[in-house]
Amino acid sequence: MTNLFALNENLSVKILNPNNPIQKIIIIDDILKQPNNLIAFAAANNFSPYAGHGTGKGYPGLRLTPPSDYSNTIVDFIKPLIRSEFAIPENLEMGKSECALSLMTTKPEELGPLQCVPHFDTSNINQFAVLLYLCGQPHGGTAFYRHNATGLEFITPATKDRYLDMFFAELNEKRPAQQYFSESNERFTKIGFLPAALNRMVIYRSCVIHSPYLIDPGRSINSDPRTGRLTVNTFVAF
Repeated sequence: MTNLFALNENLSVKILNPNNPIQKIIIIDDILKQPNNLIAFAAANNFSPYAGHGTGKGYPGLRLTPPSDYSNTIVDFIKPLIRSEFAIPENLEMGKSECALSLMTTKPEELGPLQCVPHFDTSNINQFAVLLYLCGQPHGGTAFYRHNATGLEFITPATKDRYLDMFFAELNEKRPAQQYFSESNERFTKIGFLPAALNRMVIYRSCVIHSPYLIDPGRSINSDPRTGRLTVNTFVAF
């Protein structure tokens, strides 16, 4: 049976920050042979809200489980790549915790405070975010930040409590502007940016401080998979 989500034989792999073991990023361009098959699947099926959607927490939009052929193909490809590039010990096995087609649909005025600032996913340095863009550069990309008060750019078990204490103290002192975070402010400094590109996959450690970066929320906050900010978000951990 034909795999509608097969890899492109001409995909290209680039490594950013190659000498930084924590903040190294893998960029894979033209990863799928026919990315439009995944967009068509998204357009033909119903999305549902992410957990926390109604309480102003978590991903600000909708999700849909992708076909298993996609998930299995991607996991088989990225497992040895991540293991090699991030020097994962051979005795650690990889598990997949989540894989979802994702659409940003929450308007800025509906965001909760935690959705208006950069975040980290986990302090486990061996968990990785695997993000496939099914949209182009007009939808922005992903930005990375330094927390000014602590100087931290990624969070580990040793720094988690100190970071969260300061983070919530700042949040309680002054609520962030009700908008999607983008450029630097008094609390966070933007230190990197990965532009979206159709059929581009980026892989980074989930412990880095990051945020979706929207150039035009009016364009990107859109429930139509064919024109909105459609991505596939996968998390794997060793």
